[in-house]
Amino acid sequence: MSKSTTIPAPGAGTQESGQGRPRPVAAPRMVKQRRRRPGLIALSVALIAAGGLSGAVLYSASGQRTAVLIVSRDVPVGTKLTKADLAEASVALDPAVKSVKASQASKLLGQRAAVDLRAGSLLAPAQVTKKSLLGPGQQLVGVSLKPSQIPATRLTPGQKVLVVSTPDADAVESAKDAGLEAKPKTLAASVVAVGSPAVGTGNVVVDVAVPVKDGPALAARVATGNVAVIVDARDGS
Repeated sequence: MSKSTTIPAPGAGTQESGQGRPRPVAAPRMVKQRRRRPGLIALSVALIAAGGLSGAVLYSASGQRTAVLIVSRDVPVGTKLTKADLAEASVALDPAVKSVKASQASKLLGQRAAVDLRAGSLLAPAQVTKKSLLGPGQQLVGVSLKPSQIPATRLTPGQKVLVVSTPDADAVESAKDAGLEAKPKTLAASVVAVGSPAVGTGNVVVDVAVPVKDGPALAARVATGNVAVIVDARDGS
């Protein structure tokens, strides 16, 4: 028994129209490739490189350190600066921060602290002055005081005080005989310098600034030894 094989007629598999005619098949669309622009690519690479370079410059600048002066110990206002008061530190600073270069240290020695300086703080130019605490129209008077005539809290230059003159025994007796009360006299002054306590006695000499008209009278009172210094409450101390 033989098998029959069907051979497809030519044109089989093509699409035919309703009238039996072959319908043309649309050709595939060609995808148009984009043209590369070498100039644009080069510009992009240049911008990326510039951005990286700018970042590197900023990072390098932020890491630069400068040798500046810092305060090595507490310095009261009005005190003359010495080598022991200053130290050198290498820090990275913002340009807006005012500082004093370490190379300027020798020029600051002998100048006065314009404000209270705290140990470890960065020294700024405005915190140091060449001006004396003795103003125009003032005289400097040294007041020798016993430990009982001065507060236990150390006085500092620039501090406002009252110098109190206590009447001596003769003045007190004379006042009593006259039926009067011998009242102490006070004089406002500002501290210019404070000496070191004397060995053995503990006496301290405090230099104070007073108006010219009061200088001689205060010196005369100090000579009697009947004076004391109290801190003026207006000074806020």
